[in-house]
Amino acid sequence: MLNGLDIEGNSPLHRMPVRGKLVLLFAAAIGLFLVSDLRILVPALGLSAFLYLSTGIGFREALRRVRFVLFTVLLVAAANYAFHSLHEALVVLCRLSALVLLAAAVTATTSISAFMDQITRLLTPLERFGFVRAADVSLAVGLVIRFVPEIFARYGEIADAHRARGLPVRPLTTLVPLIILTLKDADTIAMAIDARGFRRH
Repeated sequence: MLNGLDIEGNSPLHRMPVRGKLVLLFAAAIGLFLVSDLRILVPALGLSAFLYLSTGIGFREALRRVRFVLFTVLLVAAANYAFHSLHEALVVLCRLSALVLLAAAVTATTSISAFMDQITRLLTPLERFGFVRAADVSLAVGLVIRFVPEIFARYGEIADAHRARGLPVRPLTTLVPLIILTLKDADTIAMAIDARGFRRH
């Protein structure tokens, strides 16, 4: 399997504690959804892009990581333009794009193990009241982050196989095998988790 999404670096985000980054991301998400003024949202989008690129990831790799999500954001914005107004579409576009870039910046500067450790620490108080199992939640988050580059790699392999056979790369012909392979990987990982007793108490 591929490595995680984090990259080595010495940027301010790299040096920032994991809990601080999670709090910053949470606060930014709340703030972005409370604001509808483009005079604030446009600079916020620019700042998010700057923070993302300041991680040292490189423009091409940075775009590759978020292009699918940003395309979805563009579709949502287009729907808002069709059913509401241009202003509403621009608000949605800036708001969601800024949040995507901030989340990408956090994942690019934080290892999976650090994510899991911090989430476990944050949720442990809730575990005492029986609301959640902190270790299970952190494991689920870690697996989701871990699987993102793997799914992208699987999609690239399937698309390349289609092109090599002279077949058109269509969503239906690529998504079906991608889902099957992903489910097989998930089943294998689930068996490995059970075999190692990670969920035993």
